[in-house]
Amino acid sequence: MGYVGEDIPKLGFGFMRLPLTEADGAEVIDIEQVKRMVDAFMDAGFTYFDTARGYHGGASEAALKQALVERYPRESFQVATKLPAWMAKDADEARSMFATSLEQSGAGYFDFYLLHNLGENRTALFDDYGLWDFARSQKEAGLIRNLGFSFHDKADEFERVLEAHPEVDFVQLQINYADWESESIESRKCYEIARAHGLPVVVMEPIKGGSLVKLPDTVASILHEADRDAPLASWALRFAASLEGIVCVLSGMSTLEQVEENVAVMKRFGPLDAKEHAAIVRAREALDALPVIPCTDCRYCLKGCPEGVRIPVALASLNMLIAYGDEYRAQENYDWNAEGGEASKCIECGACEEVCPQHIAIIDELKKAAAKFE
Repeated sequence: MGYVGEDIPKLGFGFMRLPLTEADGAEVIDIEQVKRMVDAFMDAGFTYFDTARGYHGGASEAALKQALVERYPRESFQVATKLPAWMAKDADEARSMFATSLEQSGAGYFDFYLLHNLGENRTALFDDYGLWDFARSQKEAGLIRNLGFSFHDKADEFERVLEAHPEVDFVQLQINYADWESESIESRKCYEIARAHGLPVVVMEPIKGGSLVKLPDTVASILHEADRDAPLASWALRFAASLEGIVCVLSGMSTLEQVEENVAVMKRFGPLDAKEHAAIVRAREALDALPVIPCTDCRYCLKGCPEGVRIPVALASLNMLIAYGDEYRAQENYDWNAEGGEASKCIECGACEEVCPQHIAIIDELKKAAAKFE
């Protein structure tokens, strides 16, 4: 017996980082370019589209409607969207997001519907607002075909959520070769837990927000030596797609060229062989050897911080600059995850440094983060 999504082509189109243009003095989604990107994606035989209520300030679902839903037969593609409880002021507003998503996307129903970005203090909101029962009721009404959640936290918390909610049909996890053995993201551990529960996985961030196509020369040379003709993105996509039980591997594509490159890789996709897998292991080891801030995301620093500074987020963003030189991804990570706990709120009390097992000069690093990202 197959699993949910087994027959879906293994590249998914993420609507999180769409191309922008200027209109009336403001940046808006470039719908005409998105249409060309959707056409290239569909023409290549790929069918899975991923959006969310909060992407592009709420405009992503409407862009999906214009570029896809209004232009192709509904049965020819799959739509996934997400409900971000942490964006709502109360349960009523959170539940209303479902109807808004249906209206904005024009999808009629959702092939895959996700409670969005569980983990840390966000998880409790979905219980507090009764969203699990609400989502099940929408599934019973035929408006959701498959119910799941996306997750950003460690493996122990992931296991806890799955034990509390065994009714889910699939999960969405951050998986890429750089984070596979990461102590802060625990990609491998989370993937293995999902498979132990018999759940198929939608992969997000397989290219780490674009960072894995901006590798330092010392790392890129390892992959080029293994296959000089393979684009760096292909290594990341194929690593994720080679795993068992994958629904699809999402790529948040921003240009037609990215779509064309990714569909070319995935149309002729084959799992990594032993030699290729060994090259990725060497590349990961080279990445791990870079002189980054040695934060393991243990979060001891968070417990005593009187200002609630999101210290691990700030350090992770700095590390994206150190390891990849990726200013866009570093800023994006900071903007998404540090809100309310910005580095500039540090009062230099030193409570974090007293408990840091890695003896990081956290106050100095927070000053750097505030200067760079705020």
